[in-house]
Amino acid sequence: MGCVPGLRQPHRRRPDDARLTALVVAAHQAATVAGVTALSERLGFRASDRVVILSGDLLGSCHAANIGVYEAMRMGMVTSSSLMVPCPWARHAAAAYRGESVGVHLTLNSELDEYRWGPITHAPSLWDGDGGFPRTLADLWDHADLDEVRREVRSQLERAVLWGFDVTHLTSHLGSLELRPEFFDIYLDLACEFQLPIRLPNSDAERLVGFPLRQLAADEGVLFPDRQRAVRHSGKRAIERVIETLEPGVTEIVVEPAADTPELRALDPQWSARVEQLEFVTRDSSLRAALERVAVKLVDFRVLRDAQRRDQNWVRSRND
Repeated sequence: MGCVPGLRQPHRRRPDDARLTALVVAAHQAATVAGVTALSERLGFRASDRVVILSGDLLGSCHAANIGVYEAMRMGMVTSSSLMVPCPWARHAAAAYRGESVGVHLTLNSELDEYRWGPITHAPSLWDGDGGFPRTLADLWDHADLDEVRREVRSQLERAVLWGFDVTHLTSHLGSLELRPEFFDIYLDLACEFQLPIRLPNSDAERLVGFPLRQLAADEGVLFPDRQRAVRHSGKRAIERVIETLEPGVTEIVVEPAADTPELRALDPQWSARVEQLEFVTRDSSLRAALERVAVKLVDFRVLRDAQRRDQNWVRSRND
């Protein structure tokens, strides 16, 4: 049953070890046998089609990212992005928004030493004592109060809506909400309440985190791409390799395009890869050729969101 108000349990307890193992195996088998085709067909494509969401991450993180991501969406091939609401340049991203497919990159970490951001709510457990969110996932997971986490991520989503974004999906910065069951519970609850698709780790990574997060999301009617391919700290050739090895189904390819500015060079030691990514997804005709060679169908997260809401509204109507 999908995310229907009043018809779902507010909290999913972690299963015992035997049941957990069985669920993870079942989730992996389902993804292998049926899951890769089911989503593409629900979106109106054939089971054999290669459907791609090309995502430009880190919108709002800095001015160079805002320029790069919007340029990649408006002039290039990037179809979706997600906003880091607590970051200093998030308001600039909001002012420049023109209706693109933008989600919220729920942020609970501030990993850079010299460029910091912190909670937008009163959340003492989410400060690291040095002017921002915890730098590491371990620090976050060890010290965060879950009620404060829930308020914070909800406020980030609500602020994006207040700023005028037609929010299309949710992602989590550094995977903070995906990789621990008590944090994932908050992530999934938010996706259910706002009827939004989410980004999840691949099925092989699911076995490493130790709980069946993909199956839990599927059970709630929350949509997510069949697989994710993140291209970070690498340029054109890495993106081409991902495209060349695409499997049937829906794949999210994640890049981090940014404009070449003194700000970017000061913030990111891998700045040159991000500039190369921007050039490739915006002005290099070989990207379009690479996509055409494997007959890629480009979509955005809004397509997933609309399909999820259509299905969930049907379930709701059946139970009214």
